[in-house]
Amino acid sequence: MSFFTEENLRQAHETVGRYPRPKSAVIPLLHLAQEQNGWITNEAMTQIAELTGVTSAEVLGTGSFYEMFKFHPVGKYLINICTNISCQLLGAEELLHHAESTLGISDGETTEDGLFTLEDVECIAACTEAPCFTVNYRYFHRANEHVLDEVVADLRSGRSPLGKGNQGDGGEIPPHGTLSRIQQHIPSDRKAGIVPPEESKNAPHWMNQSSGEIQS
Repeated sequence: MSFFTEENLRQAHETVGRYPRPKSAVIPLLHLAQEQNGWITNEAMTQIAELTGVTSAEVLGTGSFYEMFKFHPVGKYLINICTNISCQLLGAEELLHHAESTLGISDGETTEDGLFTLEDVECIAACTEAPCFTVNYRYFHRANEHVLDEVVADLRSGRSPLGKGNQGDGGEIPPHGTLSRIQQHIPSDRKAGIVPPEESKNAPHWMNQSSGEIQS
C-alpha cells in the first residue's frame, strides 16, 4: 500500500526523474512526506527507499542528520525557542519556562489537542535580534512573554500572528511540514536531460563568461 497520495506519488516520480541518480532525491522526498503527514513515518521511509533504490536505514540516516525532519508526531504549530548564548543572555530561559507554563507542556512535548509542540533549540541564526523564537520556522524577533502569549492566543483562535513577527504581514502560518504553497512542475520537454557521469559520452561544455560562447 502506498504511503504517498496519488498526487504526491506523481510528484515523487517527477522529482526522482530530475536527478542523474535516484538516491539524490531522498531529501526532496523526505520533505514531500513530511508535508503530506506533518512528520515522517516508517511507511514513508520504506516507500522513499523503494523509489530511490536505497535502504530504509539510509533514508533514516540521511533524514535524521537534519533538525527540520521529524520522525515522531508533532503539533500543527512547532514552537522553537532559541536558548543559545545571545538569546540566553537576554531572557530566553525565562521565555522557555513561560511557554511551558502557558502551554502546559515541557520541552519536546505536544499539547493534548495536537496544536502545539514546544522545543528548546540551539542557535537559529538571528543573534542580533535576540531573544527569538519561531513558529513553523517563521521568526519572531526580540520576543518577550507578552509577544509569545499573543502569538499563542492568535493561533488558538485561528488568527495569523505574523504581523507580530519580522515578516510584518498578515499571511497565514501553514501547518508544520508545509514546504511551499506552490509546487514546481517541469514539463518533460523542458528537462535538462541530466545523465550519470559514467554514462555521459560528451565532454562537458563551459560558458565563456567574457564572450558568452560555449567552449568544450
